[in-house]
Amino acid sequence: MKKIFAFTLALAAVACGKPSDPEGIALFPSNGAKNVNPDTRLVLTFAGKPALGTEGIIRIFDAQTGKQVDSLDLSIPAGPRPRSRRTAAPGGAPVAPPAIEAIYSPTPYPYATTDFTNRNTVPGTPSGEAMRDTATYQLTIIGRFTDGFHFHPVIIRDSVATIYPHNNLLEYGKKYYVTIDESVFTVDSTAFAGIGPQAWVFSTKAAGPAADARKLTVSADGTGDFNTVQGAMDAIPDFSAEKWEVFVKNGQYEEIVYFRNKSNVSIVGESRDGVHVFYANSEVFNPHPINLKTNEWPGTFPSRRAAFMADNCTDVRFENLTIETTLYGQAEGLLLMGERYYLKNVRVIGSGDALQVNGSAYFVDCEINGAGDTVLGRGAAFFQHCLLTSNGTFMWIRNTRANHGNIFVDCTFRATGQRPTNLARAPRNNLAGYPYAEAVLINCTLENIVPEGWGEVYDASNLHYWEFNSKNPDGTLVDVSKRSKDSRQLDAVKDAELIANYSNPAWVLNWNPNESQ
Repeated sequence: MKKIFAFTLALAAVACGKPSDPEGIALFPSNGAKNVNPDTRLVLTFAGKPALGTEGIIRIFDAQTGKQVDSLDLSIPAGPRPRSRRTAAPGGAPVAPPAIEAIYSPTPYPYATTDFTNRNTVPGTPSGEAMRDTATYQLTIIGRFTDGFHFHPVIIRDSVATIYPHNNLLEYGKKYYVTIDESVFTVDSTAFAGIGPQAWVFSTKAAGPAADARKLTVSADGTGDFNTVQGAMDAIPDFSAEKWEVFVKNGQYEEIVYFRNKSNVSIVGESRDGVHVFYANSEVFNPHPINLKTNEWPGTFPSRRAAFMADNCTDVRFENLTIETTLYGQAEGLLLMGERYYLKNVRVIGSGDALQVNGSAYFVDCEINGAGDTVLGRGAAFFQHCLLTSNGTFMWIRNTRANHGNIFVDCTFRATGQRPTNLARAPRNNLAGYPYAEAVLINCTLENIVPEGWGEVYDASNLHYWEFNSKNPDGTLVDVSKRSKDSRQLDAVKDAELIANYSNPAWVLNWNPNESQ
């Protein structure tokens, strides 16, 4: 009876030309809303405390044709169950052991420009040398990556339930209505009435940004050109020779961001503390293909485990934002693959491998927060005036002789664990080591670091574990008398040229980040 009454009220409101939200629920977009961005999330704010069911379907229909455009089946788990932390969304089914031995891709991964989306391609369609994963989890294509990402179709925070349609299915110039089965939610442990046809109707904008627009605005409240960072990046053509800016207004952006083949793009937040892009992603939740490993070398299969991934990109700038994954394990907040990345006043929060850098990148006034191997990858990466905090080893450096590794000038390393930790390690990995691993610290402040300074080394034949003028938090020089035999203290006189070179980002990175501004 309650369902019939609520539905009758909604129909009456529409008939009178005054659309209203269902009783006791505030909707976003509101019922009858116009000029909605197609990348919108669907948000229900309840008067009580909602809980998510384990069955039922959420559907989106084209209001003109009655055709179903999208559906989310809650009987399908989100993904393999990861280990959560902080406010991570709930996981799915337990992780099954791999059925076959994974290898590195025998051929380079193809980065051709494509138009693959959920609209024209089945999520889970393998790319490169990957095999199809037959496990049944939620899947959506993000950034034209057809293998797809596991995702949470609904995330609940307090009294707010956010529904995540599959990416790129809604279009400009359309009218849609949403239906939600009764079993999708309970509210304060009581039955949910469901939402039927015409109770939640909205219309999208007639068209996207102007063809000559090169500045796109993202706002979670729908007042910008896009509601999501991913929506804005999808609108930028591959390998553009023109400069683009994506301005992100303050807000909470809970989304997996993945884009590839982008050039000359600046992603600028309104403020570092106000712009929070985050998701519960990890190697467990979005693992590598069952037959292929991922790693830092060019041409290997791309990783899907970070909250924010920029893949095969050049000349991309990040400024004034916080990027975070909310899961433990191998879980990057930010993963960079490409060349000439510039990051200023960015906070990256992750777990193991919190920041992975594969290609040249410059960091200034940034904060990197992780749980161990906090900076991973082959670099080259230059950090200036940055704060790094870690519960375990700060770095696992994997550069070859082709480029420099991780260079830090005027940075602070703050170990946050109960015991002191080391700056870097270079253990054996896949039957080999990293003999050219390089970490150089110049005028850095060290807090809670072991007297040896540096950790395990498998092959030190060409290793650069170098320091100059390392200081304690009170400004006094660090006692380096017990430093690892594999490390070296640079001398102000004898190594003056070396210190000057490593203090110069253009020399380290083979490009001048200051000229790119």
